[in-house]
Amino acid sequence: MAVGINRSTIFRMTVRYIWLLIGSFIYTLGLELFLVPNNIIDGGVVGLSLMGAKLTGISFGIFVVLLNIPFFYIGYKKIGKQFTMASLFSVICLALWSEWFHRYQPITQDPFLSTIFGGIIIGIGVGLIIRYGGSLDGTEIVAIIADKKSSFSVGEVIMFLNLFILGCSGFVFSWNSAMYSLIAYFIAYKMIDIVTTGLEESKGIIVVTDKYEEVAEAVMNRLGRSVTFFHGEGAYKREQKKILYSVVTRLEITKLKDVVYSIDEDAFISIMDVQEALGGQFTK
Repeated sequence: MAVGINRSTIFRMTVRYIWLLIGSFIYTLGLELFLVPNNIIDGGVVGLSLMGAKLTGISFGIFVVLLNIPFFYIGYKKIGKQFTMASLFSVICLALWSEWFHRYQPITQDPFLSTIFGGIIIGIGVGLIIRYGGSLDGTEIVAIIADKKSSFSVGEVIMFLNLFILGCSGFVFSWNSAMYSLIAYFIAYKMIDIVTTGLEESKGIIVVTDKYEEVAEAVMNRLGRSVTFFHGEGAYKREQKKILYSVVTRLEITKLKDVVYSIDEDAFISIMDVQEALGGQFTK
């Protein structure tokens, strides 16, 4: 039994690191063949490393590894070993891929096209790395720690740091480059969301109705979705009733509304975003 568990663990770790390798390759492709040749940079430690390489002539790969090491040391103490090892592996791969890509000419020298496609490609790369438990940016660790000790969220801290870094790039490269870098950053940010959560957005649905049995039956039969009952109580009349909860895809929302209101026109429906839905009837 122990051997089986070890083999399973080794297999999962191998798959994880293969995807981290692929993610760092995709990220470096977007960085070195689209953004950097046009003086467009990414945020975080990568952006600082690119500016440092520009000002000193020292290799970007050396900068990105050295600048990330203090952050990863903090991450090892505060977040955990697996995250730190995955992140360090990703950054080392980034440094090596960067040296390899230097031998190739940029795909395009049009700054607008470089911004659009470079942002998309680096977003895909970062999304894969995040999805498999790593990071290319030590400032994310700072954001996680700051979130615990301040009123600012992780996203707000990262946004502030990156706006500051990308703004500083205007002094190193040009203000046009800084503005293109901001556009590329926001495109990459959206692509990261798509890669980490998927294109198929899930929605959590809460339905309050007196005809809960009929509605639940219709949702299960006509949409093929499972339904969970919660026991609730109305605050005004103090009536006991069952509340329905289900998860559907974004494209099924209209159909669900039609199903519910065809049975009870007075039903109350609440729709919310679901970050991820796994298992059960939804996955099937």
